[in-house]
Amino acid sequence: MPRRILIAKPGLDGHDRGAKVIARALRDAGNEVIYTGLHLSPEEVVEAALQEDVVAVGLSTLSGAHMTLFPRVVELLREQGMGQVIVFGGGIIPPKDAEVLKQEGIAEVFTPGTPLGEISRWVDENIPSS
Repeated sequence: MPRRILIAKPGLDGHDRGAKVIARALRDAGNEVIYTGLHLSPEEVVEAALQEDVVAVGLSTLSGAHMTLFPRVVELLREQGMGQVIVFGGGIIPPKDAEVLKQEGIAEVFTPGTPLGEISRWVDENIPSS
């Protein structure tokens, strides 16, 4: 059974090309991917994760709000009893911020230019099938 992965764009960032590329690459690698579209609140991301019964959530932001939005999604997932859902992120995220995000529950952070095969491999190795 394929993994169900939600790809979401929380916040006001209106650039979603990277998120769509990741969604397609993960789908092409055999995963079931749900893309939420733009401008979601963390609460809406978590509601979508709950409704879609996903095993992972991939977050993308280029707006610089990653230090607020990503940890909030993790917190809300835990509050909903979904702490087992793996959250990973991507976007323009400085290495120092990526380390802090990992301490706050983000499993991995990918930055622009990360090869798609590397992301797919990480998913295969770190996210269980549904």
